Amino acid sequence: MAGGQVRVAVVGAGDVGRGWATLCAAHGWPVSIYDNDSAVLHAARDEIVERARGLPVLVGLDTDVVEAGLASLTEGRSLLQACGEAEWVIEAIHEDLIAKQKLFESLETAAPKARIITSSSATLTPQDIAARCRRPDRVLVAHPQQPTELIPLVEILNGPDTDKLLIEVAKGWLRALDRIPVTLKKPVPGNIGGRMAAAVWREAIQLVLDGVIDVDDLDRAISVGPGLVWAAAGPHLSYHLAAGRRGTGGHVQQMLQRFEVIWGQLATWDHLDPQDQHRLIAAIERAYADQTDAIRQARDRRLAAMLQALGASRTS
Repeated sequence: MAGGQVRVAVVGAGDVGRGWATLCAAHGWPVSIYDNDSAVLHAARDEIVERARGLPVLVGLDTDVVEAGLASLTEGRSLLQACGEAEWVIEAIHEDLIAKQKLFESLETAAPKARIITSSSATLTPQDIAARCRRPDRVLVAHPQQPTELIPLVEILNGPDTDKLLIEVAKGWLRALDRIPVTLKKPVPGNIGGRMAAAVWREAIQLVLDGVIDVDDLDRAISVGPGLVWAAAGPHLSYHLAAGRRGTGGHVQQMLQRFEVIWGQLATWDHLDPQDQHRLIAAIERAYADQTDAIRQARDRRLAAMLQALGASRTS
């Protein structure tokens, strides 16, 4: 494609698929989106347009580029129509192994020109997803965070048959979309972002259920405390920097001794019983239910401001 553009097909018009389509179209890339539920597909287009048109204000994308991408946004009436000319097929359907395997098997013929086919999976491996494929060499996981058009992290996981050259091509495409690809050396359920989110949220849940703190104050404590530090440096680098002249070894040992006391008191990883689930849902709804739209808009503005403040140093 001219100007470094890549022709993209997004399969699955749920929130993740809409985010991918928004991101690619907003960068001027021609995008075709497909979903086997026509009502979901039709509703997706309006949301993609709205989200993409907000990006010039949020993250400074060129309005003309965004409009050019949206002008080339199409809805595929079939998998073949959506994917037949695509260079990159992005799968974003629900997290079901059999459904993904069937889809990737269908893409063998529906996407003959695709150099790369990526899955947005957080829990499944490329090897399992491509189990029915004759060409597993072009399959890998590229898992985004939500909202996909704002959060730059994309987690890359290749399978044993993935063409190593194509991994670098995929990373190049992601960087062209202003994403930050990180590579997992081996599969782990939840990848990195999901596992860290699960660990922090489990303890956050328990602190609320134990009456230590209310939902909104807990969220505030994380977002203006460790969340800010992690956004700027990540956990390991943060402790390395905190060591100062003492050196990393002594500081880390000191922190480990302190945290071992806390680790022994953390929430267990058992399934939350229905009563606790209801208590949690009620607490969240009391805190936020009447303000969701306004809070989402404010969240997106804060995300955009933080991304601009972090700048190019986080894209390497």
